[in-house]
Amino acid sequence: MTATSSTRFVELTADEFRDRLREALDLYVAAMHYPQGTAEQRAPMWLTHVLREGWRCVVALDTDGTMLGLAYGYRGRAGQWWHEQVRRGLAQESGDEGVRLWMTDYFELTEIHVRPADQARGIGSDLLRRLLSGVDYPRVLLSTPEGPTRAWRLYRRMGFTDVLRDYYFAGDPRPFAILGRTLPLSE
Repeated sequence: MTATSSTRFVELTADEFRDRLREALDLYVAAMHYPQGTAEQRAPMWLTHVLREGWRCVVALDTDGTMLGLAYGYRGRAGQWWHEQVRRGLAQESGDEGVRLWMTDYFELTEIHVRPADQARGIGSDLLRRLLSGVDYPRVLLSTPEGPTRAWRLYRRMGFTDVLRDYYFAGDPRPFAILGRTLPLSE
């Protein structure tokens, strides 16, 4: 299934992303079923992400310009919170070789979300393809809560494989999977 022809995909500049931050965070809260206060907690982090090397963002818009989905990421590197968390877990699980294989020169798919009412229309896969088609890294990594979700099925369809399973990030009681794949995406 693919997004309808009325769905437009646009790459946002950092300034455009900042201008639409409230809308993006509202979409994130709805897609993740988080409490409303979550948006205020995430806003400073997302604004910091915009400054990272290789940052890119693609959004899906409906005919009136309302954001239906978004995906963004950047170059992962030592010193970033997510990188250090995953590196530590991967070192315990796979040793230095696993860390070298996955944690060197990669794109971190930080966020990808689609409004609940617009899921299962192909928007997520279109966002993922469009975002990753413009990156120049040999691999991409992401984290997702463990369990049978639409996101999980999307990542598997797109060729993501297990890097680290049943991983617990500091401050979150849920188990996560770290998934990865080589780039470019092939159809």
